[in-house]
Amino acid sequence: MLKIGITGQAGFIGTHLFNYLGLNPSTVTRIPFKDEFFVNTRHLEDFVSSCDVIVHLAGINRHNEPDYIFQMNILLTQLLISALEKTKSTPHVIFSSSSQEETGTIYGKAKAECRRLFIDWAEKNNSRFTGLVIPNVFGPFGNPFYNSVIATFSYQLTHDQTPHIDIDKKVNLIYVSNLVKKITEVIETRFYAGYVKVNHDIEKNVSEILEILLNYKELYYKKQIFPSLNDPFEVGLFNTFRSYIDPKTYFPARLVKNEDNRGMFVETIKLHQGGQVSFSTTKPGITRGNHFHTRKIERFAVLKGNAKIRLRRIGTDEVLDFFLSGSEPSYVDMPVWYTHNIQNIGDNELYTLFWINEFYDPGDTDTWFENV
Repeated sequence: MLKIGITGQAGFIGTHLFNYLGLNPSTVTRIPFKDEFFVNTRHLEDFVSSCDVIVHLAGINRHNEPDYIFQMNILLTQLLISALEKTKSTPHVIFSSSSQEETGTIYGKAKAECRRLFIDWAEKNNSRFTGLVIPNVFGPFGNPFYNSVIATFSYQLTHDQTPHIDIDKKVNLIYVSNLVKKITEVIETRFYAGYVKVNHDIEKNVSEILEILLNYKELYYKKQIFPSLNDPFEVGLFNTFRSYIDPKTYFPARLVKNEDNRGMFVETIKLHQGGQVSFSTTKPGITRGNHFHTRKIERFAVLKGNAKIRLRRIGTDEVLDFFLSGSEPSYVDMPVWYTHNIQNIGDNELYTLFWINEFYDPGDTDTWFENV
């Protein structure tokens, strides 16, 4: 059982890595980390001495004072190294540096110096170190106005704000799930090197990104139409965009009910691409689901009966309850990394329609079971 700790566990990349490692509890033990460990010597020493692998993600990349950015990143690295040396711990340390090393920003210079300090520590203590130089990272739940321009634009477009482009330039991008898989690969293969340049997924102009996100807002957010999702980048960008839609205020989203003497007709899903539509019947009192997806896009629409849909984001305690009825057609979309279920709370059989953006693959289900 490999014991892995993540500094910056509560941050954007740290949260995704922590959750991803939790998908394999039979092979990995996650050692909890809190930011306050850096100001508590005993807690920090206990942490480093408990780990076989430490992924050092904690850092500061924005502040009004450039010197503060440099000094704090160096300080966090020095505190971690000091705890390692004090306890004579020699875990495999994996460090997230930045492609800003190549641009000469204060943040980039700090990251380069931190990487050098870790290389010196590893050589002196006969330990393994891997320095990952990472491009711009985007994905669900990043902090707007901090983690990425995609996080900022997505937040603004879903919160009645107008995005502005300060400088339109090309940016190299990697989706957070792909970065997490790269880090996991480094852990599993025990690969080490002082400098490893992580390849980006795609290169886009900032204006191109905004144009795509504006299309998502017009189609999905306003008109309830799924956009065309032609490649993994677009799927990742769409999942990022919709992670900034507040489920508590957006869902259940009402559908238009058309009735005449023949009965009722409801357009459940409008899409610019394929996928899979299915339906189920559920007996009274029965609950289906209790699982989550890391990439799949899924919609539940109740056609007949009464249902309660429950959502809980992995790693959190807040449970969201939505009550849907076939008499008032509506739907709930399942965000990635939210475990979910649906329960028949009525006295009669429940009819539910499901849509998912990809066909079911028994070899790659992207279905992870966890009770809401």
